[in-house]
Amino acid sequence: MIRLAITTLRYRTAAFLAILVAVLLGGALLSAAGGLLETGLRLNAPPQRLAAAPVVVTGDPAYHPPNGSGSAAFPERHRVDADLADKLAGTPGVAQAIADRSFPAVITPGADALTGHGWASAALTPYQLTAGQAPHTGQVVLDQRLAGTSKPGDRISVTVNGRPQTFTLAGIAAAQRQVDVPSVFFADADAAQLAPGVDAIGVFPADGTSARDLAKRLELPDGVRAYAGDDRGVAEYSGIATSLPLIIMSGVFGGMVAVVMALVISATIGLSVRQRRRELALLRASGATPRQVGKMVIAETMVVGVIGLVLGLLCGRFAGDWIFGMLADGGIVPSQLRFDQGPLPFAGAALLTFAVLRITVGFAAGRAARIRPIQALAEAAVPEVALGRVRLIIGAVFAGATVSIAMSTLFMSPTNAAAIGGPAGLTGSIAVAILAPLVIQRALVPRLTALIEKRGTSGVLAVINLRVRAVQFAAILIPITIATTIALGNIYAQTTQQKAAVEAYTDNLAADVVVTSTSGGIPASLTDSARSLPGVTAVSELVRSKGWIEEPYDTSHTSDAWPLLGLSGPVYKGEVTKGSLDDLTGDTVALPPGTAKKLKVDVGSEIGVRLGDDALVKLKVVALAKGPSGYESILLPAALLASHTTTGLPSQLLLKTHDQEATMKSMVLSEWPGSSVGGRDLLASGYDAGLGVDAWIGYLLAGIAVAYTAIASINTIAVAVLDRRREFGLQRLTGSTRRQVGRMLTLEGLVIAALGLVLGLIAAAFTVLPIAVATRGWPIPSGPAWILLAWVAVVLLLVLPTTAITGRIALRSKPMDALSSAVG
Repeated sequence: MIRLAITTLRYRTAAFLAILVAVLLGGALLSAAGGLLETGLRLNAPPQRLAAAPVVVTGDPAYHPPNGSGSAAFPERHRVDADLADKLAGTPGVAQAIADRSFPAVITPGADALTGHGWASAALTPYQLTAGQAPHTGQVVLDQRLAGTSKPGDRISVTVNGRPQTFTLAGIAAAQRQVDVPSVFFADADAAQLAPGVDAIGVFPADGTSARDLAKRLELPDGVRAYAGDDRGVAEYSGIATSLPLIIMSGVFGGMVAVVMALVISATIGLSVRQRRRELALLRASGATPRQVGKMVIAETMVVGVIGLVLGLLCGRFAGDWIFGMLADGGIVPSQLRFDQGPLPFAGAALLTFAVLRITVGFAAGRAARIRPIQALAEAAVPEVALGRVRLIIGAVFAGATVSIAMSTLFMSPTNAAAIGGPAGLTGSIAVAILAPLVIQRALVPRLTALIEKRGTSGVLAVINLRVRAVQFAAILIPITIATTIALGNIYAQTTQQKAAVEAYTDNLAADVVVTSTSGGIPASLTDSARSLPGVTAVSELVRSKGWIEEPYDTSHTSDAWPLLGLSGPVYKGEVTKGSLDDLTGDTVALPPGTAKKLKVDVGSEIGVRLGDDALVKLKVVALAKGPSGYESILLPAALLASHTTTGLPSQLLLKTHDQEATMKSMVLSEWPGSSVGGRDLLASGYDAGLGVDAWIGYLLAGIAVAYTAIASINTIAVAVLDRRREFGLQRLTGSTRRQVGRMLTLEGLVIAALGLVLGLIAAAFTVLPIAVATRGWPIPSGPAWILLAWVAVVLLLVLPTTAITGRIALRSKPMDALSSAVG
């Protein structure tokens, strides 16, 4: 049987090519998902600017809930006490400890945002002077990439912490290793005034002392950690704090790949086996046992599958690099993070792909082996469409699960709705895949069949074929339905959530004019200037960050943080149910009423809030302010919150005016380089809705859907059409022309494509509409309509040209030759 199985491959090229490509793509994507998982677990980021220091000490960049599980990246730089550097310098085994301070610094005019440092930290790279000398008070040293035509002694303008200042260029330095972002170095005394906190401390071990051993035995305060090797990148780059986002992404991504691959391979193998029922029946009739037939089907499929798996693993590295590059370009992971894809991701991908392939082909082989020879010969002429009772029950279970998930999503909070409602589309598409032949027959209602039959003989034949060959057409319907569900469901779910989050944020802030800055933030002098403008009725600085309520502990936000809004003026539009936001000054806070009730606190109570830089501050509750349901924020004074952010400055300035245009024209921002003014649309600029990882998961899944749809649709259509050579030959002998047969195929393709799109949209609606209700309050999703139109065009461009080309190939031979064809 093994030899017969290998021989069969020569005559079933199209079917086995479909399986090979599906397995190849699945193996490559699963390898990529495994690489993302390994990268998330390792979090290796070789340092650049701090590379010369064997040990780097910094604040723990991850928040660990006191009564919860998991961790989350601090949204701000977690700095350490400046005195710690002196303490470490006196530790046995330490030769030198150098503090590094960072703060916004921009060379003006026209330069991009950069970072300023004290000159002592140049040794952490190291930098070496190529001209001039070390800086004294009022002087700077520039990276040679920033110097241009400037030379030591020139006066240059540097915007520091949002304020333009003039410094003397003391020298020019060059990094002795690759450093992607150039730096501006100030005198250490100036840097200490500009940045009171220390970002990191580079520790140099004494001769004979191991860096890793020293990192382990350093006595450090709570919340401070020492790193060695590639782990030092955690101290240099923001965002490398926790592996959770990449682990979640790789898990969802890999799981979806496995499910889609199983459905597509199952449909393709099932189609191939059904088309060979006459051949298999003859084998049974000639003495082959059910076990032998099953072994032959398994052997021939596994030979092709293993070849596809090997090719997929070879492509896995390229797929992983490509996907990781997209994530880095999208800001989901730091670009400095190293993509690690060792042997384990490939081994895991090989085992999982092999298991999926073996299980799916096992089911198909079981069906082929169980059928009786006479029954198989009859079904080869008239394919069976009836589904077994077990299959109907399984399909009904998935359909019921889809409805249950969708209904429960309607009554959830926006955060939970996004997490719980997503699987509804997948379970719905699985239900369609299981019940596909029955769905095709039930969809052929009299109105639809009458419309098709109006096309003449071709239409009549198309209707007959759709009814009789519902099982074969189901193999084409399944990938279209699954892809439509995944692609449109994920994309529109993300656009709907993003729109709802942005609306909830912007609608709560009253501002006609918004000022933003690219030089680190809004300085106090710009705020004072805005207050003096004619027609301005209110001015408020705006600071955005995240934090956690720890005293009393808020169990509703453990690893996920509360949005924090810092305000300094009357611009908040939410209803204040108790207290007054006029009292929001100093060490105070305003809470959502529901949260205050849950925590059993009220106006006048004191709570402890863990801010984004790990500072635990005690705040007095002065007001209870409502926000949009599911999108509530904690309000703090802008000055307090800004002092605990990385830049130390407000991110935007909000103005309420009598005349928006007049105010915008009267604002002169030349004194504050990098500042710009605009309307309310700027409120959403730079707003982090917290959907970055979720959005990229959705987009990656949509990409998988597109890829598998293209491959599976083309392959299954080609297999199905080429297998009908005998049928086409018989039609032509009875009087049909090539054109009539071609029109029949086109009508069949249009019906299946349209049915797949409709079913996919219905399944996607079970995800998108409940999420829209939960996030926006009404069942109307947000998102550009061109995405839907583009997807319809993609499906039609896949189905119709493939049908036309393979139909032309199938009709190339003479009718009598087609009847005697070995296949089809």
